[in-house]
Parts: sequence; C-alpha cells; structure tokens
Amino acid sequence: MMHDVAAKMEVQHLSVHYGGTPALKDVSLGVIGGQVTALIGPSGCGKSTLLRVLNRMSELLPDARHTGAVRLDGQDIFAPEVDVTALRRRVGLVFAKPNPFKMSVYENVAYGLRIAGERARSVLDGRVEEALRAAALWDEVSDRLNRSALELGPGQQQRLCIARALAVGPEVLLMDEPTSSLDPVATAKVEELVSALRGRYTLVIVTHNMQQASRLSDHTALFVEGELVEIGETARIFTRPRQRRTEDYITGRFG
Repeated sequence: MMHDVAAKMEVQHLSVHYGGTPALKDVSLGVIGGQVTALIGPSGCGKSTLLRVLNRMSELLPDARHTGAVRLDGQDIFAPEVDVTALRRRVGLVFAKPNPFKMSVYENVAYGLRIAGERARSVLDGRVEEALRAAALWDEVSDRLNRSALELGPGQQQRLCIARALAVGPEVLLMDEPTSSLDPVATAKVEELVSALRGRYTLVIVTHNMQQASRLSDHTALFVEGELVEIGETARIFTRPRQRRTEDYITGRFG
C-alpha cells in the first residue's frame, strides 16, 4: 500500500463479490491528491469494479457486496452517516462511452446543479461556462448552448460528460476508459484535458492503453484477476517493475 500524507482516498483490504464471484481480492492502495493514478490490467481484472466502489456506484448492482474500507479524506465512505448523493458530487464518474442526456448542451452541464437545488440563472450560467472551459469545450459550443447535445461529435460528447461531472465541483474524478470509443484526434483532446486537470483535481483513470497510462499518469496500479499486483510511480512501474507479472503485462507477454 502507498502510505502518504497526501492520500486523498485510501482503500484498505477491499474485497468485492458479485453473487458468488470475486471481483476484487483484499486490495489496499492510496490515491494521491492532485495527481493522476492509472489502473491497468487485462479485461475482467477488477479495474472498473474498483472505480465504481470509489463513489459507491457498485451499490446499484443488487448482487454486489464488499468487505474492507474506502476512505475519502480519512472518512469511511460506507459509514451510515455518509450521504451517497453528496459523495457522488465529491467523487465524479465518467464512463467509457459518452452518455449525454437528451437535452441541450447547457442543460446537460446544469443538470447536477439543478438536482442539488441551484435555481439562480446567474449562478447556473457562470458554473456552466466554468465547467465547459475546464473541459476545453467552451470555444466549440458557446454559440450552440441551447442545441441538443446529441448533435455534438463523440469526442465533444465525452468532454461534455466531463464538464457535467466538473460542474458540481468534485474533488475526485474517476474515468473509466474515457477514450476507448474515440478516434485518435478526439483521444488526444481528452488526454490534453486530463493533463490540464492535474493538480486541480485528483484523477483515477482506467485504461487498456499502456502508452496512455505512461503519458498521463503519475502513479500506475496493475490488477490481474482481482488482485493488485503492483502500484508505484508510473516511471518506475514501466521501467523497473518489481513484479514479474508487471513486466510480463507491460511487455505484452500476457493480457
């Protein structure tokens, strides 16, 4: 486990089962504040499961159960007093496939703010513009805010979904293979965005792309069959891995 006073989130002996099937096995790791942590590993190794546990989206699956603890700023996110809606505002999640709502660009970004009770148009206008600028999308959509988000290209839709997550002021942003459905140009724009968000947010990214992980992340964690094999600074993981399975995966011998 990475022990660090700057750990924004800590996972302690986390195991997750779907029905009788284990998805994560006794995982412990730290997510460092203001940095990018990449989760890599073969399909079905538990990466996306971990992402969903970090903001309790896993609870939406009726057969999912867990043991262990996840802490955000030292507080157990599964404690009875934790408001799940408030937690998900603090820990946002962006999915692999862009999923804009069937409404205008503006209302997509304002949606979470409205749900949280914000009604003042001046506040909404400011937060929508701020989020779109943070997602590097404002210049492309500022003249079409009232048009359907479904008219945007896939890469723009993904950045819109990122803006929607940013609008409610998260501290942590989880991204589950955010470029897997995008072309190389759109992928490059999302990668540029991730780099720009570093420092302002704590980011955790699931990716199958080794080059993307090495380019974008400060820390990398390898999962295999639900187990955390190794975690450390990305430069070391990719050049001096301590585990044979890490070296084999990164060099393409398996996975």
